Amino acid sequence: MTPSTTVSSALRPPELHGRGEEIAAVEALVGRVRAGRGGVLVLSASPGLGRTALVEHARAVCAPVPSVQLPAPAALPQEGPLLVCVDDAHTWNPAARTALLADLRRLPAERPVAVLLTIDEHPAAAHEFAGLPTMRLGPLDDSAATALLQRLTHFHADPVVGAWLIREAVGNPRLLTALVAALTPDQLAGRTPLPDSLPGGEDVLDAYAARVDMLPPPARALLLLAAAAGEHEPDGAGADLALVLRAGGDFSGLAPAEAAGALFGAGGRIHFTHPLLRRAVLRRAPLARRRAAHTRLAAACRDRLSCLVQLACAAGDHDARLARALAAAADAPRPHAERSAALARAATLTADTALRTDRLAEAAEAARLSGDPVRARALLARTGAALGHGGVHRVRGLLALADGPADDAREDLLTAALLLPPERARHALIGAAEAAWAMGDAAAYREAMARLPACADDPSLEAYRAGMCAVFSGRTAEGHALLRRCLDDVPRTSDPARLLRAGAAALVVGEVETACAAGSRALAAVRAYGPEVLLPRALEHLAYGELRAGRHTSARAHALEGLGAAHRTGQPNVAVSLHAVLALAASVEGDAEACAAHAATAAAGAGPHGLLQAATLAVWAVARADLAAGRPGDAAARLAPLVAPGPRGGHFAVRMLAVPCFVEAAVQAGRPAEARDATAEFTRWTEATADRLAPAQLARCHALLAPPQQTAAAYENALAHHDRLPGEFERGRTQLLYGQWLRRRRRTREARGPLRDALVSFERCGARAWADRSRGELRAAGEAVAGEREPGPLAALTPQQQRIARHVAEGATNREVAVRLSVSHRTVDHHLRNVFAALGVRSRVELSRLLAGDTGLPDRDEEIAAHL
Repeated sequence: MTPSTTVSSALRPPELHGRGEEIAAVEALVGRVRAGRGGVLVLSASPGLGRTALVEHARAVCAPVPSVQLPAPAALPQEGPLLVCVDDAHTWNPAARTALLADLRRLPAERPVAVLLTIDEHPAAAHEFAGLPTMRLGPLDDSAATALLQRLTHFHADPVVGAWLIREAVGNPRLLTALVAALTPDQLAGRTPLPDSLPGGEDVLDAYAARVDMLPPPARALLLLAAAAGEHEPDGAGADLALVLRAGGDFSGLAPAEAAGALFGAGGRIHFTHPLLRRAVLRRAPLARRRAAHTRLAAACRDRLSCLVQLACAAGDHDARLARALAAAADAPRPHAERSAALARAATLTADTALRTDRLAEAAEAARLSGDPVRARALLARTGAALGHGGVHRVRGLLALADGPADDAREDLLTAALLLPPERARHALIGAAEAAWAMGDAAAYREAMARLPACADDPSLEAYRAGMCAVFSGRTAEGHALLRRCLDDVPRTSDPARLLRAGAAALVVGEVETACAAGSRALAAVRAYGPEVLLPRALEHLAYGELRAGRHTSARAHALEGLGAAHRTGQPNVAVSLHAVLALAASVEGDAEACAAHAATAAAGAGPHGLLQAATLAVWAVARADLAAGRPGDAAARLAPLVAPGPRGGHFAVRMLAVPCFVEAAVQAGRPAEARDATAEFTRWTEATADRLAPAQLARCHALLAPPQQTAAAYENALAHHDRLPGEFERGRTQLLYGQWLRRRRRTREARGPLRDALVSFERCGARAWADRSRGELRAAGEAVAGEREPGPLAALTPQQQRIARHVAEGATNREVAVRLSVSHRTVDHHLRNVFAALGVRSRVELSRLLAGDTGLPDRDEEIAAHL
């Protein structure tokens, strides 16, 4: 038999997405045959994942080497280089496959023939080809699926519709292509509602169903029952084996189904090996058999909601009575994912448009609470425009609060409050206030809280409402007194929303430890009772409280956990805030690279969504890292806009917290007037807050600005405040500044005590960069640091020369070094000449190269040359 096709060199490979490794492997095989060598590669994949596309790519890039594709057994040409492609080799009959394998194994090593085979990854197909080099194709990741969707729709797909199509396609490019093709342009653009069940992809599902066609009847019947039982379950939950057996499933069918790779059992549940296989089994079965399976399952269910869901699946048309019963049963306490599935079924059975929209909105809210925003938005998309529906606006606003522009969330929630009954309007207004807080818009926050009516039925919420209104109206003492009433909730409630509100109130009044206690209790409550959507928010609140309390290691651990939860539940805005928390923690711990990375990620997400609080925290983190690295000028430049009042300032809840850092940076950078102005405002804030750390920080600011004859007493006063507080980091910073001041006044013997204490404080809280600064100051004060010896060429220098050499090697000018070390410009010139002489270098570039090679500092030739 002759080859069926010869590919011309003019053929262009199809566009492939997310297949970089597979393309590289295929092209490596082609490269071998071009180089006069042979080889074999087997591509194993489930139906629709792109096996054939990769074969086409291989044949397109192979030219001028000839290639052949064998759809059936054929005699291979005996001479010359050749690429042989065998697509879907598992579909050949056994005798043909045996002959093909024999031919492959008889290929002489010196013959330049490359063979590319593709097979189904089904275990029965893969077994015969074991031992050959094999690469498995997995599903496309979300980014590759998004790129494919954009190409298919020419970037015209509505984001909500696109996200649901990507979810339904489960990474299968052929299925995604079919789903897109089955929708109208208006449906793709989000102008008309999506159908309850997406059409398209029958050929892909048929290919999956073919895997089980040869199973015995008891196994196929068991598979149908399992697929029907799992239809309303959350993804990956599987089906209850006991329920399937009670519904008439034959246990003898389980073993063949498992042997065929269709099912596996775990923990009393049975799971399909692939979600598309479950979908294929249901879609392939005749409608009457599907309905019969659901009816049998309904009779076997032991709880009302599951029974009604199965009856709803068996129903053929609108059924108002069943829909009403299903919606009523979904009101009972159940996992939110189950409630969402039940309410969505009830909506499908509902003919009345307004009532159907109500139920879809409730289903979307339950999906949101379960941590599934993609499903929530898809359910909202089924409502159509739904203009003037308060429930739709509320859910859309809460979704945007988690992953969209904060201003959009606020507008949707304010609109919802106008349309909803009082109880639900109350919660919409609280959400609008949260959006305004994230934006840093104090006026919008005050407006939302002012629109919230008095909450006589909830004294704690009323105290929060009235307290926040008072604070934002300038009646701080009255507001704090009211907010303290919220703190009574912390030990006596397990409602996570109330606990998070109490924690927020505690931070406003400065009760940091109470905020941490509220965050811990809220986290425990969410882990025990849900809802899943609150988990990242609870971790964020706790991590931020721990940062305020000086427990940076715990804050980092909780923020990292929260980051995973935020990504898992589709809440990128919470992830942005957590990156800002991680940047702050890294700025304490001295990991400058991690601080910069987290801060950059936070800034990139905060900007488009208007999240001013996260953006302010990120800038503060980078500025504090600048201080740790001895760059006060950079720190002051970053912080000056944030701490200044006015529209360009930082977030209203963070501005005052960053003032102590700004005062330290501004004084060291020669900007004392700005430092005094900021300290005056910080003094007023300290008088109004209960934050126990604020008086110590204020005393430190006064010490930095005090005349020389009063400085020592001012530092002693600040340390006396620290002595009454837990926490090491802020105390260490005051000790370091005090020691630096003493050393620069040539009181080196006195300086060693505060500097030793600072080193111990920083080591105890894991602040590595700050500990390094303390060690450098101790060396400059003439004290050797235990266990430390300066390696390499710097060992011959004095401590002060070492510090100057390092700063210069990092690219600092002499004047910048003088500011960082609080010495004169001429002192730096003098020491630098001695450094050049001692190290035998003639320029700053040579010094940078010497230190880069010896200590791992980056080579910064261009940056240094700019300073020469």
